[in-house]
Amino acid sequence: MKENPRYNFWGMFVAALVLEILFWVGFVLVLFIVIDGIPGLKLQRPELIWLFGVGLVMFLIFTLVTWSKNRRLEKFANTNLLGNLVSDVWSVGVVTKFILWRLAVSFLVVALINPQMGSKMAEAKVEGIEIMLALDVSNSMRAEDLRPNRLTLAKRAMEKFLDNLRGDRVGIVVFAGQAFVQLPITNDYSAGKLFLSAINPEIVSVQGTAIGAAIELSLESMDFNSAAKKAIIVISDGENHEDDAIGAAKAAAEKGVKVYTIGLGSPAGSPIPEYNGQKQIGFKKDGEGNTVVTKLNEDMLREIAIAGNGTYIKASNAELGLNILSDEINAIEKTEMGTVTFAEYEDRYQFFLALALICMLMELFILERKGKFSRRLNIFD
Repeated sequence: MKENPRYNFWGMFVAALVLEILFWVGFVLVLFIVIDGIPGLKLQRPELIWLFGVGLVMFLIFTLVTWSKNRRLEKFANTNLLGNLVSDVWSVGVVTKFILWRLAVSFLVVALINPQMGSKMAEAKVEGIEIMLALDVSNSMRAEDLRPNRLTLAKRAMEKFLDNLRGDRVGIVVFAGQAFVQLPITNDYSAGKLFLSAINPEIVSVQGTAIGAAIELSLESMDFNSAAKKAIIVISDGENHEDDAIGAAKAAAEKGVKVYTIGLGSPAGSPIPEYNGQKQIGFKKDGEGNTVVTKLNEDMLREIAIAGNGTYIKASNAELGLNILSDEINAIEKTEMGTVTFAEYEDRYQFFLALALICMLMELFILERKGKFSRRLNIFD
């Protein structure tokens, strides 16, 4: 009579569990200690680290499949009869095949993440244009005809706009009844997002919509000693227009600066929320107790864009318009803005891809049935 052909489930489970524990201990050590200790090393796609969790799924599947196989063998025939009908299974071989597949998947994940090593420093020319973003921060920008409100939507879109800039210099002007430079023109986009987060209607004490002053201040903030092309993007609802914005836009165009406008709000209008701290206490009312309704002044914003040789775009909840303008701005001829020094990185995914392929090839030569050599081993069986 042959030996018991069933898998040694508990022996295989313990072996696979020990491997899994060792893997995750090694994973933590590599992620938090080894990577930081190797100079010049970076991960190209660190957001894919979660894929290592596939290993846990593999472990669970391996455990369930092994248990299921034993159950099916037990139902097929009793132990004595089964030994004569079925060739001896080799638990060591099955565990080894799982280990090789587990390692192969881990190496494939590392290859996808693509560790890179900095090999040398290099210089590259930076080309771009100068862009001033003029943002309306008057109280009417609190209106919620665009969600969550006009100003918040504008700030979110401006942050994404900064993320997409490459080589351009950018500055931010905020305005209501007066205009102020919030961010001097720079190529430090991180600083731009930091200053952007601090913008709210309270930073300008005088209410109104001084678009002309914002355009003039944007022009003053630009470096006209530089040959770089220039553009101003006005983001506003255009309401309560107070100064000669069209004249300011014409003056900008005469200097070769294009003026673009983005309109926020709806022509039908929306009430202006009033707050006590973070709590809304109602809506703004006029002297007669009527609720004030703020409306988008598209005609004015369109005229400003025409005077400035630019384009007018109406914002929506789905799209503010900065992404649309990006294509037009990118079409403007770029000027060399200087050079940047950066580290050249070389991919190292090939090494881990090769290890994964080796593991998969080795797995093909491992048997699940006992041979002459495997019969001499008594591990798990």
